[in-house]
Amino acid sequence: MAGHSKWANIQHRKGRQDEKRGRIWTRIIREITVAARLGGADLALNPRLRLAVEKAKAANMPADTVKKNIDKATGNLEGVSYEEIRYEGYGIGGAAVIIDTMTDNKVRTVAEVRHAFSKYGGNLGTEGSVSFQFKHCGQLVFAPGTSEDKVMEVALEAGADDVVTGDDGAIEVITAPQEFESIKSALEAAGLKPEVAEVTMRAENTVEITGEDAIRMQKLLDAIEDLDDVQSVFHNAELSE
Repeated sequence: MAGHSKWANIQHRKGRQDEKRGRIWTRIIREITVAARLGGADLALNPRLRLAVEKAKAANMPADTVKKNIDKATGNLEGVSYEEIRYEGYGIGGAAVIIDTMTDNKVRTVAEVRHAFSKYGGNLGTEGSVSFQFKHCGQLVFAPGTSEDKVMEVALEAGADDVVTGDDGAIEVITAPQEFESIKSALEAAGLKPEVAEVTMRAENTVEITGEDAIRMQKLLDAIEDLDDVQSVFHNAELSE
């Protein structure tokens, strides 16, 4: 998500992800590779890998593809070694942007990220230049019409930090990163299935961007998201039609 719980923006992002199914697989494979390399192949002992495998299943990735990439990461098969690098910058109207990448060539990656920013009217910043405007947390978003009382009761009982209902009726549950899985499980056990469930960088405040500026900002975000080495993009822009 873009750091806020506007339902239209969630649906827009999900639609774009559906259009890029092949790219989604590539990003999940990289996440599986890094998670397995850092934490081992045992799903029970590696929550990051467990979450990546869940994403793979949701994206209909074959189980043998998942296993092969775990084996590569843990040394059972030869594979590529990826490095995680975060970039920060400014978009249209001073909107804050965070880009998480996984790369086997950081010289190439930073050049591509910088080019995307400069081509579409943004600026690549320095480390820490915008990250203070975001909170690292678990985030679960439920569709408008979901029982707010039930979500709040289950989430808070399970230890969630906050439950926020947007003007459009979408309900957002915020958790500590380490509590995300247990709270997600509690909600699903109560029959509450989130539309979005992820550990993310959530913007503390949003910047509303309209008209031509909103179109330019979307082009910038699209250009960044289309880069092969980019895993996730977080921003605080609230784009109006």
